[in-house]
Amino acid sequence: MAEQGESTFTVIVAAMANLGIAAAKAVAGVISGSSAMLSEAAHSLADTVTEFMLLTALKRSEKPADEDHPLGYANERYVWAMLAAVATFVGGAVFSLYDGVHTLVAGEEVGDPLVSYVVLGIAFVLEGFSLRTAVRQVKSEAARKKTPFSRYLRLTPDTTVKAVVMEDSAALAGLMLAAGGLLGVEITGSSVWDGVASVLIGLLLAYVAWVLGRANAELLIGRPLPRPMRDQVRAELLAVDHVVGVLDLTTLIQGPDEVMVAAKVDFRDVSTAAEIERACDAAETRLRTRFPSIRRVYLDPTPGRA
Repeated sequence: MAEQGESTFTVIVAAMANLGIAAAKAVAGVISGSSAMLSEAAHSLADTVTEFMLLTALKRSEKPADEDHPLGYANERYVWAMLAAVATFVGGAVFSLYDGVHTLVAGEEVGDPLVSYVVLGIAFVLEGFSLRTAVRQVKSEAARKKTPFSRYLRLTPDTTVKAVVMEDSAALAGLMLAAGGLLGVEITGSSVWDGVASVLIGLLLAYVAWVLGRANAELLIGRPLPRPMRDQVRAELLAVDHVVGVLDLTTLIQGPDEVMVAAKVDFRDVSTAAEIERACDAAETRLRTRFPSIRRVYLDPTPGRA
């Protein structure tokens, strides 16, 4: 639950930053006539919508299991995170690509860019603070699980924090692209640079949406624990008295801190029913002690194959 609280705080920081930035960029884009600035406004607006969807995901995934949903609601987090990725693509990437291509084809009349530069500078500071908050959380969780930062970010089932890190990183890159487009227009007097910047921002957002969409799709379809952890789960089961073999092992990530383990286990033929029951109880205790994220353990006594 501590990670859930950290994730909520991280998403709220990002949402508040992007809401103000989106409005400022839109005003600056209208005043300066810059398509790159308008693309950045769409980018920040899409990020704001995304963060509100992620907050919904965090809230709804907290609901306890009930009769209609015996495995709980943890997977609902990934449904909303998937919708957030779609919002990033439709609300940010498509608009930016359209606006950039329109500028390249029809041209544009660019006004005073001073306001845009000021807004970009302020936005860079706010986005940097939001990214710092998200990166700090990821580093803390990676250190707690003794995993390198890059590997943890790539494989983490907490896609809400992953979304904030990627979106804020893309936002900083987008701000630099927008500034480069404005500077190119000032130096050359051609609006082509602004259009190119807008297209690049759109491509960047499309990539972020694709990565986040794929990560959430994998978790919705069903992703197991990493192989090294599966090997450790198997070893823990084999270390239990009366267990002679693990014939089949299935692990399923249901949420950032929710994992289900199901296995067909071969017990000694001479073991009594009471001994098998105690062994199953001991196996569940061992697994939950070793891996606190394991919430459900189902063991099926199965005769070993000849």
